[in-house]
Amino acid sequence: MIICPSCQYKEIPGALFCSQCGAQLVTTSDPDLPLGLRQKDPMTETGSNTKGKPNLKSTSPMMSAGAHISLHLVESGQILPLAEWNEISLGRVAKGQPIMPDIDLTPYKAYENGVSRLHALLKLVNKHVLILDLGSSNGTYVNGNRLVPSVENLLNHGDLIHLGKLKIQILFSPENK
Repeated sequence: MIICPSCQYKEIPGALFCSQCGAQLVTTSDPDLPLGLRQKDPMTETGSNTKGKPNLKSTSPMMSAGAHISLHLVESGQILPLAEWNEISLGRVAKGQPIMPDIDLTPYKAYENGVSRLHALLKLVNKHVLILDLGSSNGTYVNGNRLVPSVENLLNHGDLIHLGKLKIQILFSPENK
């Protein structure tokens, strides 16, 4: 558990911001922070996953049974809990758009941050959370690495996702939190 220095809330390990008050829990120069999150410009990085298949046999932990997934919008500090789902699209709504994303990021400055109308897809496969860029104009990044469009990539608790310039942290929390 991480204790928030501002409000003393007990946050789950890997969280960058407090889900209660929005205070930053770690700094980007923190040596314990994964390399992908340390003072790096995600707009200059290029991803390395070109094989087309996620590595589901990685050493990263799977989500536990009954776990909940939330999206932490870094700039606003808002937490968007995700209801039960197998696939969920992220994007923004535009006037006259025939196909709508499952999660509309328009209220969170999606247009200003370069989020496409249908930007990315989150998938739940065998207790693993995967992300897929849907051919977005400004790219999808995970921990500073640009994703190859239409290629599934494994997500872990605390990963920092950029949809264009919109920063979102993915959080897996136990059912009893």
